[in-house]
Order: sequence, then C-alpha cells, then structure tokens
Amino acid sequence: MRKILALLALVLTALPLHAETVLRVGDQKGGSRALMEAAGVLDGLPYRIDWREFAAAAPLLEALNAGAIDTGIAGDAPFTFAAAAGAPIKAIFAIRQNQAGLAVLVRPDSAVTRFADLKDKRIATGRGSIGHMLVLAQAERAGWSKGDLALSFLPPADAQMALTSGAVEAWATWEPYTSQLETSGRARIVADGAGLTPGLTFQVARDDAIASKRAALEDFVRRLARARVWGTANPEAFAKRWSALIGLPEAVPLAWFRRADIRPVPIDASVIADEQRVADLYHRAGLIPRPLAAPGVFDASFNAATRAGAAAATQ
Repeated sequence: MRKILALLALVLTALPLHAETVLRVGDQKGGSRALMEAAGVLDGLPYRIDWREFAAAAPLLEALNAGAIDTGIAGDAPFTFAAAAGAPIKAIFAIRQNQAGLAVLVRPDSAVTRFADLKDKRIATGRGSIGHMLVLAQAERAGWSKGDLALSFLPPADAQMALTSGAVEAWATWEPYTSQLETSGRARIVADGAGLTPGLTFQVARDDAIASKRAALEDFVRRLARARVWGTANPEAFAKRWSALIGLPEAVPLAWFRRADIRPVPIDASVIADEQRVADLYHRAGLIPRPLAAPGVFDASFNAATRAGAAAATQ
C-alpha cells in the first residue's frame, strides 16, 4: 500500500499544476472597468482580471513597458510616444470618439476667449499626452513657431491645481477632467480637438502578453467592444456606475459620455493613417527623434474579436 501511495505521489508531482490565467489590466479613472461592470460583460470570465488604476496614460504605459501590466487603455498621442521610444507593445483594439472633450480650459474669469489669446502664455499639459497633441495641432494650425508656446508639463492633479490657482493660464486636458471642471463651473473651454485630432483611443498590449495570453486578450477585447456599444446607447446607466466607482457626481460622466459618441472600430487603413498623422506631428515638433511607421505598432489580428463583440451588443 505504501508503495502504491508513494508511486501515486510521484505521478502527481510530475503532472503540471493548473495555473489560472491572470490578465493584468491598466485602467484610467475607472473607464474600462466601470463600463464593463455596468454593461454586465464580466460574468463568466475564464481568467481573472487584476485591475490597476492610473491617473493618466503616461504612467500606465510606463507600467506596460516595465512588464507590470499586460494591457491597458491609452490615447493615440501617448501611445505614439511610448511606441516611438521602443516599448514592446502593440495596439490591439481601437475606439473613436468626438473630440469636444479634448479641450483647452481656462478659468471662468480669464480674459482668454480663443486659442490665439494664449500665445506666449503658460499652458499646462502632460508631456506626450493627447492634451499636448491638441496644443501642438492648434499652434500648427495657427502658424505659431515653437517659441510661441510656453508649456508646463504636469500630471493631471498638479495641472488642475495650477490652473485654478492661477499659476498657469490654461490647461490642455481630456475627459473626465474637462467635464469635471466644466460642470463645476471652475473652468470653461476655449478650444477643443473636434475636427482637428483623430479621436482614437487604443487597448494596448505587451508583445509577450499577445503571445502567451492571446485567448484571454481576445476574450477581453470581445467583451470590451460589446461594452463600448452598450455604453454609448446607455449613457445614464454607465454614468451611474462610473460615478459610484470613482466618487464624482454623475453629472461629470454624463456630460462626457453624451458628447463623446464612443464607438469601437476595427484597426483598418483609416485608423493606421490617423495614427501616422499623430506620429508625423510629434516628429515635426521634435518630440520623437525619428519618423515612426504606424503600421508596425498595430496588431490587427484582434479585429474579429472587436467585430464579434460589437455585433453581440446589438443582438
């Protein structure tokens, strides 16, 4: 009997142990998590999600580059910055949205009424962020030189404090910060990205996670695409869940969601062309040292999952 037990123990120790797949997901201000929970798409996961919260895309992408997370959400501009720096990442899922919430804010009592009034005035934003992209695009359209811009690179919390205290004249930022300050009466919009910037946001994944956790990532993309369609169709329910998770009044996400018109899109020629526009803008501005070939920073093999998720939301 002892020999049988010993043999059984030997066999069991030789068998590989089942390890649950854990997908480490970076999020910003509860965006993806709140959406997916509100849409009810997280039931029955065949893997576990380890959510990690970040205040902005820059620290999220740093964590992705360092291997601290497997995937995360980031705007086209900071993604470009990270990809150009050689981060081992690819965009696997895309959404488009109205860019009215990507905005240059000033205090309510500011004499500034248009972007042109900010020439030589101090503007806060995050380096390489979509806010930075907006300022560069606005300045280029206005024909400004690099010397006409006075930028202070600050994380969102510090930038908001600098604006409200008067340390800077304006803040180029994104949602939910735009709606947060606008609905509370602490700031007003003098310029936005509508018709000027592509309005793309990406789900970004590490190359090694794409190789080793593809099934989990495909499933996550399907669920996220389904949730995105649901969120645009049900802004009130989404806003209620987002508000409960983040702790801000429902008016903030509701203002954001109603004007954003967020929709999932496949990674196609138009998405790649718009990403190339962002990369070229950053290269002209000297933010990235060498031209970036946009096709090389995407993995379009997840498009089927995007389409399947979007289709499921309408059934």
